[in-house]
Amino acid sequence: MKEDVRFIYEQVDKHHEWFSKSIPMIASENIISPLAREMLISDFHDRYAEGAPGERYYQGNIYVDEVEIRTEKLAKKLFDADYADVRPISGTVANMAVLMAFGGPDKKITSVDVSSGAHISSAPFGAVGLRGMSPITYPFNVDDMNLDVDGTRKMILEEKPDIALFGQSVFLFPTPLKELEDVFQEVGCHVWYDGAHVLGLIAGGEFQDPLKEGVEVMTGSTHKTLPGPQHGMLLANPSSDEARDKLFWSVFPGVLSNHHLHAMAALGVSLAEHMDFGKEYAKQIIKNAKALGQALYERGFDVMCSHKGFTASHTIAMDVREYGGGETSVEAMEEANMIANKNLMPWDDVDSAQEPSGIRLGSQELTRLGMKESHMDEVAEFIKRVIIEDEDPKKVKQDVEEFREDFQGIHYCYKEGMPAHKRFKFLNK
Repeated sequence: MKEDVRFIYEQVDKHHEWFSKSIPMIASENIISPLAREMLISDFHDRYAEGAPGERYYQGNIYVDEVEIRTEKLAKKLFDADYADVRPISGTVANMAVLMAFGGPDKKITSVDVSSGAHISSAPFGAVGLRGMSPITYPFNVDDMNLDVDGTRKMILEEKPDIALFGQSVFLFPTPLKELEDVFQEVGCHVWYDGAHVLGLIAGGEFQDPLKEGVEVMTGSTHKTLPGPQHGMLLANPSSDEARDKLFWSVFPGVLSNHHLHAMAALGVSLAEHMDFGKEYAKQIIKNAKALGQALYERGFDVMCSHKGFTASHTIAMDVREYGGGETSVEAMEEANMIANKNLMPWDDVDSAQEPSGIRLGSQELTRLGMKESHMDEVAEFIKRVIIEDEDPKKVKQDVEEFREDFQGIHYCYKEGMPAHKRFKFLNK
């Protein structure tokens, strides 16, 4: 009914207006560029393209094929990979494809524990469990927020997994892959890296290069530090032709049919933009994250890994048990127009996911809006006022909105200047 359509439009407009006045710090989100956004409302959205370019099960894909071939080439060039698949419709779907290719009930997999920052798709209740596998989790060094290298080496040698999975959702520092590479070779396992959070940093040359450090296949979503559409990607240096074929067929028909052609085209635009802007963008993301960690630490927050500079990525993690825990903290922040998420900490039980000890903050969207290190000091002060000083969030909200007025453009892309929420309205007139 027409009133239902009107209601939905009103809610979306309210959302855009709210976020244009907010400080967005969800580590798994970002803003797509104006050029890439136009792909999402193109006719590609309405079409189907099962299979591979030149070998479709549907007609009408002449130009779709050209876009997909170019996007795949961009992915291989940007990540210096031998193989790329830009069909997965999300990071989790890309993960499911790897599990389809190399996993199964008769296979053994090792991974980071969810409480230590791993993504839920690697858990027994996620994609790994769906394939009938129970992950064996690596020893974790809480002080350094990274793997215990000696313990992990020993575990891999003892367990001899078919798949060794690495990567996190609370991803503060590079995984010690080089230190484990000889173990991978000795065991002969498939080495898989879920780089969803750090793909943009990797492509910008500012984190680590997993495919040069013993990793066979890297998966990820494409809308975090890589500021593209909500989509997925699979990159690999396959260990054999058989492995390459398994990866290809595990994507289609293994875990998807049509692959959201509008998002694939938007990914191509985003990859091209990252070629030109990615290095500068990645550098500033990390500078801002470090500055935010330092500013929060100086204001009394228990920011993880102060002895290591807090982070080497876009993410910082804070223990806020002293202030009522993660849920209480992020709810107060939201009232003040600061958007973050509660997060499990290594000492939390997975069952406490709704009431965890910590919160996770990301700098990638703030950076995309044009913020620099000095602005992180102001952001930290807003957070302190709400969480430590227990100031009325509505009062802080007024100052947050005034602060955000200066940051309305989208940076590190080919078209800058027009606010995302206004461009959305413009494109839909």
